[in-house]
Amino acid sequence: MTKPLSPAAQAVLDAFLGDCEDTGLQMDDLRENVAAALRAAAEQLDVTNGECPGVTPFEIGFLKGAARCQKDLLAIAAELEGQ
Repeated sequence: MTKPLSPAAQAVLDAFLGDCEDTGLQMDDLRENVAAALRAAAEQLDVTNGECPGVTPFEIGFLKGAARCQKDLLAIAAELEGQ
């Protein structure tokens, strides 16, 4: 028995499933597919430590925001994978 998902993870899974009918895939397979997609999206975010010369305060804020988004995406992926 899998534990209930957080609202964020459930929303992602629901969006993935949409109005689709039975695909023949098991829920665990679907969760793994969604998690893989979230990990791939998280890897696309340009996240650095913001300590590059010439980085403006705005850019530092942007990088911190991107890092937060990446962290949140990876947390949802881990939850979907049951980790």
